Amino acid sequence: VQLVESGGGLVQPGGSLKLSCTASGSTFSINAMAWYRQIPAKQRELVATITNGGGGTNYADSVKGRFTISRDNAKNTMYLQMNSLKPEDTAVYYCNTDPRYGGSWDWGQGTQVTVSS
Repeated sequence: VQLVESGGGLVQPGGSLKLSCTASGSTFSINAMAWYRQIPAKQRELVATITNGGGGTNYADSVKGRFTISRDNAKNTMYLQMNSLKPEDTAVYYCNTDPRYGGSWDWGQGTQVTVSS
């Protein structure tokens, strides 16, 4: 499976962005998925997870109430709507499978989000 993240960019504090993650192959819809983020010299952080059907979601405390994860299995695509962005949200954002279920696909190139005035 190949993962391609997109939608990042430069945004002012308080602004919004919507990230997309598109997966190749036919196994996307049966996997719980997740968004992660990473800043240089730090470990990758789990941001949000979503069940295979999209009915269950979880968020890191740092983004709860501001970010919304969703998915469209017909399009093999997952989304992350990010509102009320803060400078500390600046990172490269990646998607992959939910780590609670073990295993992962090859990591994509990620998409850079920079929150700055």
